[in-house]
Amino acid sequence: MFSWKALQKNKTVRYGVPMMLLIVGGSFGLREFTQIRYDVQKIKRKMDPSLEAHVNTKRQAGLLQEEYQEVKLDEWRNIRGPRPWEDSKDYQEQQRSRQSPEA
Repeated sequence: MFSWKALQKNKTVRYGVPMMLLIVGGSFGLREFTQIRYDVQKIKRKMDPSLEAHVNTKRQAGLLQEEYQEVKLDEWRNIRGPRPWEDSKDYQEQQRSRQSPEA
């Protein structure tokens, strides 16, 4: 039917078949590698229980209240810092003098 030399000279067999094998084989290879990638990401996403409790939306409202009670400051005051063009030492002394009679 076909001789070996005739198939070697045929451009479709010589260049087309290896190209098609590369395309089809690459598709299967990429599928395997992407599956490995997603499996690794799934394993890394598993959280420890304490962090998972923070992410859980059902318990989040209670956790926010607990965090607020921990962070709540009774005597908090907003004190402006010096501007870049102001002398910081003079401004700090000025703030201390304003703050000391109130305390």
